[in-house]
Amino acid sequence: MTHIAHPYVQRLGINRDWKSRWFAADPKKYREYLRTDAAIRKLLAKKLKGMSVAAVEIERDEKALRILIKTARPGLVIGRSGEGATQLRKDVDQLLRTLKLSEKPEIKIDIEEVRSVETSATIVAQMVAEGLEKRMPFRRVLKQTVEKCMANRDVQGVRISVSGRLGGADMARREEQKKGRIPLQTLRADIDFARERANLPYGVIGIKVWIYRGDVFEDRKGETSEGKRARRSNRV
Repeated sequence: MTHIAHPYVQRLGINRDWKSRWFAADPKKYREYLRTDAAIRKLLAKKLKGMSVAAVEIERDEKALRILIKTARPGLVIGRSGEGATQLRKDVDQLLRTLKLSEKPEIKIDIEEVRSVETSATIVAQMVAEGLEKRMPFRRVLKQTVEKCMANRDVQGVRISVSGRLGGADMARREEQKKGRIPLQTLRADIDFARERANLPYGVIGIKVWIYRGDVFEDRKGETSEGKRARRSNRV
């Protein structure tokens, strides 16, 4: 049996960046930083549930802690006159006080809008979970979601898998819908992956989503004219 690795982990440093970036960090505080980041993500996942949050990225240096929230509904997160963002900052500040850190950093929260919802595996998985929790037939939910994702030009392939007591059956099983290509073995392939769970009266249904958004090649914008001629001669 082969071991299935997370597509995100395999592409770190190739076409993916870390979700937690620590600049000028003290190696002795690795445990403290890791515990803090995990607590912040857990808090934001609870506070921002249902707001179509695609990712939460954390950047820190010696004095500041910057939290970048990528969401398809920035208006809900920001709130009226910025009340939502202010409350989030207060909640994070209160959380850091309970953790009893050695140094209290300055908290900054930035909110970025995700314009193309169908290219985010996390938001697509949340859409599938919402449909299942509304007691819609799971096959209809999968088919409609796959067709909606493939209607986007940036998406070249999508695969959605659900597992559990589908339709309230006595025995759990797994079913999936796939359309297009999902080249998991190609490291330059830009594949977004997410897991989600739908809580139903008869049990939990697990959801996995893979979205293929094309290949990522090295940027050649800064190449000189001599380099371009050399590349063309090599092709010939």
